[in-house]
Amino acid sequence: MPPLCAPEARRWVLVSAILASALGFIDGTIISIALPAIRDGLNADLVQGQWINNAYLLPLSALILLGGAVGDRFGLARSFIIGIAVFIVASIICALAPTPEVMIAGRVLKGLGAAVMVPGSLALIARAYPPEERGRAIGFWAAASSLTTAMGPILGGVALSLGGPEVWRWLFAINLPLGVLAIWLLARHVAADPSRPDHPLDVPGAVLISAALALLTFGLTGGASWPLLSLGAGLLAAFLWWEAHSPNPMVPLALFKNPTFSAANLATFLIYFALTTVLFFLPMTLIAGWQTPEALAAAAFAPLSVFISLLSARAGTWADRYGAGRMIGTGGALVALSFVLLALLAPFQDFWLSVLPGTALMGLGMALVVSPLSTAIMGSVPDERSGTGSGLNNAVSRVGGLIAVAVMGSVAAQAYTAAGGTGSFGGFSGTSGHADAMTAAFQLLCWIVAALTAMGATIAYWAIPVPETVAKR
Repeated sequence: MPPLCAPEARRWVLVSAILASALGFIDGTIISIALPAIRDGLNADLVQGQWINNAYLLPLSALILLGGAVGDRFGLARSFIIGIAVFIVASIICALAPTPEVMIAGRVLKGLGAAVMVPGSLALIARAYPPEERGRAIGFWAAASSLTTAMGPILGGVALSLGGPEVWRWLFAINLPLGVLAIWLLARHVAADPSRPDHPLDVPGAVLISAALALLTFGLTGGASWPLLSLGAGLLAAFLWWEAHSPNPMVPLALFKNPTFSAANLATFLIYFALTTVLFFLPMTLIAGWQTPEALAAAAFAPLSVFISLLSARAGTWADRYGAGRMIGTGGALVALSFVLLALLAPFQDFWLSVLPGTALMGLGMALVVSPLSTAIMGSVPDERSGTGSGLNNAVSRVGGLIAVAVMGSVAAQAYTAAGGTGSFGGFSGTSGHADAMTAAFQLLCWIVAALTAMGATIAYWAIPVPETVAKR
């Protein structure tokens, strides 16, 4: 296969991959901070707020594996540019949305673009750089991604605090110049972008998993709808049957025969279910319940990004030395303790006392989880399946977040009402007892996800075996 670009153009391809990744990472983290303002500006209720989040996660979770194959089939750079363009158009729709329904439609379109854009960024770097330079380039990409993930919510929080009630629209509009620059750099510097017509796409599998996840999410949002859940479960079973019999499956089920691979993905689902729950409902509790300024609420995300950036490489080394399962178990236990801490301190309704100690411990725990999870996944699949194994684990973490927002929204709403709340969880309200009711609901969420995280940590610790070299040492 010919080189993607000339050697002198590689750095510009790297810059375009970083810019596009920044779009996806910032959009994924900033929505939680902006959601109270978006709900207030669009007069959206809690269920619509859940869908503003999940409308993006649903297509991304269902199609991210197919998105990687689309790049192989139609040309990597060409597909990547189309994904960015779709993301930009969707961002404009979100920025101009007059109603919650239009916003949700824009978020769906944005998820479709991201499903092609997100897996394409690393693939572009791999194609542009030779093996001896690839690690350094990916290191630059990872560092820039961590920085944008950390700074995005903080800058968004500052803008929301200083700007007017409609400033959240500009948080979507900023994607336009960044995306256009990424497209221009790629179009200018990519020399060869061959397509592979013989590379098959699992379109039936993509349709089945998209429909199954959509029905399950609809059925879980706003209270259980058993007809939708039953139909979704039936389509999920049909998807698994198709993947088992398809000549070119999107999800090779044989990988799950490896107990380590299965245990690592189960731990991933539970831990990321819990993490997404807290990161989605904590900003609403702070901003709409405790009247915390958006800039300060965004700072709750900082320890997570800082610890992961500083300790991920070292955690990978520790996983090689002590075993990935032990590291995931230890980190997961710290994350579970952080949720317990948030639940115990929440009644004080003070950011510095009630939130920052818990999120700092959460960041430390996740720093011990992220890299060892990748180590466990990569070590449990053959080398030629490493990309597929990593993509599956990525999809599992996103599905965990998708289901978490759908399920826990109903739990939060019911707990809020039971605690005497007369408004809506996550909505602005001047009614008496609103802050206390939101706090009580958030406490319940923290207790639930603390138990789920402890379960995931236990599974990882005991079910992911210690390598023989580690055991002997």
